[in-house]
Order: sequence, then structure tokens, then C-alpha cells
Amino acid sequence: MGKLKVIVTDIIMDNRALFNLMSWMSPSYPIGAYTYSHGIEYAVEAGLVTSLDDLVPWIADILEYGSGTSDGILLAAAYRATQGHNLEALKEITEIGNAFAPTKEIALETTQQGRAFVSVIGNVSAEAKTLAALAEDWHGPLIHPVAVGIVAADHGVPLNETLTAYLHGFVSNLVSAAVRLVPLGQTDGQRAIAALADEVDRVTTHALETSLDELGSATLMVDWCSASHETQYTRLFRS
Repeated sequence: MGKLKVIVTDIIMDNRALFNLMSWMSPSYPIGAYTYSHGIEYAVEAGLVTSLDDLVPWIADILEYGSGTSDGILLAAAYRATQGHNLEALKEITEIGNAFAPTKEIALETTQQGRAFVSVIGNVSAEAKTLAALAEDWHGPLIHPVAVGIVAADHGVPLNETLTAYLHGFVSNLVSAAVRLVPLGQTDGQRAIAALADEVDRVTTHALETSLDELGSATLMVDWCSASHETQYTRLFRS
């Protein structure tokens, strides 16, 4: 796809923007994120993640080489296309995002959360105008990071903060799944989140500087666990 023009703004995070962002990324926001493990359930079953020392590098790799980075790039692209009122670019970003899911279950995870996010936003906010405009020409699923990027731009929430909050929520959901599955204590769960702070910062910076032409992933074991999860005998999670 052609290069999107990067629009640089001096958006300041005011209290309303912060409130909106905290609401969207709250575990209580009804998008069902807690029901997905991103393949961690099978990784625990297979003995690949059995402790805090296993979990932190596992999630760090997902952030740097897998869905963390690709979601960040797609979110940033959607945000900038929304700023530029470029619906054609948004449709292309949406198509790429849907095609980029490496497994059926990860596709389910991101499209179901995206659908729920759009549904809730449509019922509680009158500012999500770009979603309504996009819906006139796009009738397929809208993945979660693209939906967040569109809504954040429409609400004037700064991109850097949006990316950080999205990735923090992504990490927190994976850690929460591991706390229940390994199992880990709540304190170890918080240790894991704290240990991943620098990686979230790096992925945020990378997403701000990277175009869609550079999308890629290299998390074969994560993808294998995700694909294997579909036939796992006993499951607590949907992915």
C-alpha cells in the first residue's frame, strides 16, 4: 500500500481524554478480553510456560516479534488515517489487519474484541463519527487495534498515550491469563507487568516510527500454541 502521510500534532492529554482512555482500557470495559489467552493456555499445557521466569520472555517476544508490534503499527496507521479523514486508507488498513492474524483463534480474539469495542462505543459516545462513516463502505470485521486507533483519533486522545495504554492492557490480559493457568500469585503477576514496562515503551516508539510496509512477525511457537489450542482437551479460554 502507498505510504500514509504522517500528521504531527501537539495534542495535549487533558482530563477528559485521559478519562476516556482509562475507560476503554479498563478490565471492566465489556469487550471480553479476559476470555482470551493468546495461546498461553496451550503453552502452559505443553510445559513451555511454567513460572514467572518463563512468562516474562514469552510475553516480551509476543510484544517485540508478534502481535504486540503488529497491533501497534496497525493502531498508529488507523489513527493517522482517521486524522487525515482518509476512509480509503482505513479500509485498506482494516483489510490488512484482518489478513495478518496468523491463526484462526488469534483472528477470533482480535475481531471479537473489535466488534465488542465498536458496539459499546456506538452506544456511549457521539464522537465516534469515523466508525459510522467507515461502516457505510466496510461490512467486514474490524480488529481491536484498528478500532481503538480510530476512536482515539476521533476523541482527540494522543497517539503515544493510546499506544502505551493499549499495549499495557494487552500485557495485563496475558499476565492475568497466566496467573490463573500456571498458576502464579498476584504479586508475581505484578512483577511480570513491571518487568515488561521497558518492552512496552520500545514497542510504542517502534510503532510510532514504522509504516505498514514493515509489518511482520516471527513468533512461531506462539502461533503453534495458538493453533494447537483449538483441539486442546480441556480449555478455560477461547484462544
